[in-house]
Amino acid sequence: MEDEDYNASLAIYDEEDFSSTVILEEVSPLLEARVARIFLVAVYSTICFLGIVGNGLVIVITIFKMKKTVNTVWFLNLAVADFLFNVFLPLHIAYTALDYHWVFGTAMCKISSFLLIHNMYTSVFLLTVISFDRCISVLLPVWSQNHRGVRLAYATCVVIWVSAFFLSSPSLVFRDTANQHGKISCFNNFSLSGANPSLRLAHGQLDPVGYTWHTVVTVTRFLCGFLVPVLVITACYLTIVCKLRRNRLAKTKKPFKIIVTIIVTFFLCWCPYHTLYLLELHHAAVPGSVFSLGLPLATAIAIANSCMNPILYVFMGQDFKKFKVTLFSRLVNALSEDTGHSSYPSHRSFTKMSSLNERCSTNERETSML
Repeated sequence: MEDEDYNASLAIYDEEDFSSTVILEEVSPLLEARVARIFLVAVYSTICFLGIVGNGLVIVITIFKMKKTVNTVWFLNLAVADFLFNVFLPLHIAYTALDYHWVFGTAMCKISSFLLIHNMYTSVFLLTVISFDRCISVLLPVWSQNHRGVRLAYATCVVIWVSAFFLSSPSLVFRDTANQHGKISCFNNFSLSGANPSLRLAHGQLDPVGYTWHTVVTVTRFLCGFLVPVLVITACYLTIVCKLRRNRLAKTKKPFKIIVTIIVTFFLCWCPYHTLYLLELHHAAVPGSVFSLGLPLATAIAIANSCMNPILYVFMGQDFKKFKVTLFSRLVNALSEDTGHSSYPSHRSFTKMSSLNERCSTNERETSML
């Protein structure tokens, strides 16, 4: 009986889906389901708009307006990963708005899910490399100055993107579509046994091989996309803090402020997602309402991370409190001030330009008064 309940749950709790039609219909009345869909559409639309505009600005700035440094390479790749995901987010907005009826075909079902997981892996691997890079810069400053270059950063990013591709590839294999009750669902088909997917989705059939694949994919994503990176990042920053305090090198906290905030934000966004999908493997011990309410919310929080970095750059820049400084200048300021011990020609020029403009405006007002 427990196996039957588990198999049925797999038809309900669809991994990487941004919500579940079956959940909403069984747990909530029709009106509440409609309100939930409207809420999710609004959230996804806001994330999509902010993600495309914000990450697009970061991409333009880092490519055309800033000197190429190791850190700008990191920021550029973070923005590209988030931008690609947000470009495909309208597919999920339409899926939710159409009452979870997937009209874009099986190929796009696979690709859209793949991009979500690929974005997760690319972001967390980049954050891990950034932390390790900063740790090496503090522990071995001479070696780092001689060997730390833009070419090595680009090569590292290539390795990150390729690794993220292979770790995200299960979505290209297991994602499937099936017609159920007149609606096409985009779901995980871990049972690659050749049976009719719509029958398996309707009856919750899952063979032992399917359960094994489900477990392997979920645990791998938790370990490689969350636990191991957070341990490495924590170790790196603890080492940095101890080294700086011991040698009294920490003149200011600003070089680490933005990147630490980005890392904390990433893990806060993805922690509920990984937690719920781990709990799903042992769903019998957890009330069904946890999944019915938690999975759509956890996934929405996870994808919100794709638009957060540009917002953090702006709000945490040195010139945020100077409201006359443009948004463009704030982004350059934030991206530049986080580059450690390097020189910041772009940052300084924009800061000087802002100060000069303010002084000129003051002089003009004084002259007009006279």
